[in-house]
Parts: sequence; structure tokens; C-alpha cells
Amino acid sequence: MATNPKVDDFFQATKSWSKELEQLRFITLECGLVEELKWGVPCYTFQGKNVVLIHGFKEYYALNFFKGALLSDTENILVQQTDNVQSARQIRLTSITEAKALESTLKAYIFEAIEVEKAGLKVPAKKHEDYAIPEELQIAFDKNKVFHKAFYDLTPGRQRGYILFFSSAKQAKTRETRIDKNIERILKGYGLTDCTCGQSKKMPQCDGSHKYL
Repeated sequence: MATNPKVDDFFQATKSWSKELEQLRFITLECGLVEELKWGVPCYTFQGKNVVLIHGFKEYYALNFFKGALLSDTENILVQQTDNVQSARQIRLTSITEAKALESTLKAYIFEAIEVEKAGLKVPAKKHEDYAIPEELQIAFDKNKVFHKAFYDLTPGRQRGYILFFSSAKQAKTRETRIDKNIERILKGYGLTDCTCGQSKKMPQCDGSHKYL
């Protein structure tokens, strides 16, 4: 049950849910997984494959299974964070007492997740055609055939990125504004996070050497 010094540092620095997360740490290590630090949180792997990570949120802490959608979930405790999350599922906890009571169940889920990796199972990727087109985007397509063609000339990943971005706005006016602001980018073949120079750098990370439309 080897611990990782980088994860030790994580626990020394973390303030919220520290005792609770450390309890999950040892429950997970007892299942024979390798401990690493990824995305700033403890991540547990099997033969180099990500199996589960632990992290805390404001109202709960959680075990996050990378391929949770493939687990049998006999206790009906796995949570899908949002409708757009295809593979990952969480087990959410709110106290050490709760985690202790569920320890054998948590281990059973982890062992099943390990078997998923041993079998090489994968979650079928959702195709971009499966995402619903927002009504405001369809109206823009109907008004501008050139824009319609340019959108579907984009790679599936770029199409999906725009659809999710437009759809995530709760108000119709906001969806319309997002679409209007990105029409020129789409006409020029750029994805949501692409620089106009053609490199794929996220806009907030741009150092000024790349100019966006």
C-alpha cells in the first residue's frame, strides 16, 4: 500500500474534507491501485489506466470513477454530474461515518472498476449528431446557408464544442448572443478554443501572441 509523496503534499495543503479524503485514500489503496497526483487531486490507476480519483466539493466529497457508466451500480449510488458527462460517475459522501458504513461497498465498486480495465472495456463515445441542436442555432442555419455549411464542415469535435457551449446558456437571448459572436469564427473554420493562427490554445491562456477574432 505505497503512498505517493506528491499526494502527501496534497493532504498537507488541503483544508476542506482533508480527513474524509484521506480515509478514501486508504480505502482505495487497500484495493491495490497505484497512487498518483493528476489534475491537482489524488488519482488511482491500474497498469497505467485511470480508475478513480478522489476530490472534495463545497457540499460533499466524492469517489469519481472514470468509467462509472460501465459499473453495475447494484446499490444505485452512482451519480452522473451533468447530462453531458458520458463516462464518469461519482459516489458522493458527506461524512466519515457514512464512508465507514459504506467501506465494503466502496471497495466492491473499485474492484469492479479494476475488472473493467482488465477487460479493456470502453464507454461508447457519444456522436456529435446525438447532441440536440439549440433552436436558436437552427434558426441561424435557416437564415444563413453559408453559415450552415461552414458549421458542418467543422470537425465533429469542434461542432460538439459549439453545441455544448451554445446549449449551456439558460436564456434564449444569451444563446443568440453566443451564436452571433461566433459566426465569423465558424465561417473561417475555427473551433471554440482555437487561435486564429490555427493553434489550439484556450483563450484564457493566450499570452497575447495569438490574436482571436
